[in-house]
Amino acid sequence: MNSGRTVFAQVMEFLPLPEFRTCVARYQGEYKVRGFSCLDQFFCLAFAQLTYRESLRDIETCLRAMQPRLYHMGIRGRVARSTLADANETRDWRIYADFAQTLIGTAKALYATEPFGVDLAATVYAFDSTTIDLCLALFPWAKFREHKGAIKLHTLLNLRGNIPEVVAISDGKWHDVKALDLLLPLAGAYYVLDRGYLDFARLYRLHQAAAFFVTRAKTNLQFARRASHPVDKTTGIRCDQTIVLTGPRTATLYPLPLRRIRYTDPDTGRRLVFLTNDVTLPALTIAQLYKSR
Repeated sequence: MNSGRTVFAQVMEFLPLPEFRTCVARYQGEYKVRGFSCLDQFFCLAFAQLTYRESLRDIETCLRAMQPRLYHMGIRGRVARSTLADANETRDWRIYADFAQTLIGTAKALYATEPFGVDLAATVYAFDSTTIDLCLALFPWAKFREHKGAIKLHTLLNLRGNIPEVVAISDGKWHDVKALDLLLPLAGAYYVLDRGYLDFARLYRLHQAAAFFVTRAKTNLQFARRASHPVDKTTGIRCDQTIVLTGPRTATLYPLPLRRIRYTDPDTGRRLVFLTNDVTLPALTIAQLYKSR
């Protein structure tokens, strides 16, 4: 019989618990709490995530089967479905959001030199969303279409270490481009976006925050070429241009020049057109940034 510490306890040992207790105290998370602490709640949810539990009942059943080991796992309170449900409903979510930022800061330092396919020292983010289908009978509040339920998960992913720094859940009908309003742009960072986020007013706000973006142009983009720059066509780059927008609205929403790069993927033959506000990086690096997402 194994008498040593559980693997879960060894993993949780790396958590900075003083910072966690600071987050709990900041939002009075232990106010009128008797037996099931915020740390117990966190350990239960961490265990559920690591072991792919699918529901509160599943969490309770699994943990109760390990009742003699719960103390050694760090869980001091009694695990019950109603207790965990009440804690999830009433505890201040900002406790765990603040603690997540602490862990993200630690992870970013560990992956600061991690390569991700592009030789670039700056922070690079990929921002995208995914639609999660839900059963309308169980989640009537998540109506997406007449007979379909769904929510959207918007994620800002730091490509150096694949660290999700921002995760937001919205209604399934919410347009992706509105999620850009949730971001606090980091000066000097690169934001890689697909065509669903092509909103020039929001992109201009990124530019004003001294951040860079790389996105794809739509086929009906109205623009005028100001200059063409030499390119090495053996790399797949077909043109590198400085342009200005000429559309009735877009010229007002983004009044500054942009960089337009046309690229043919040598592996697939796919033709892509990129837009960016960065004027210094090589054109091939811009294409590689988009590919890295």
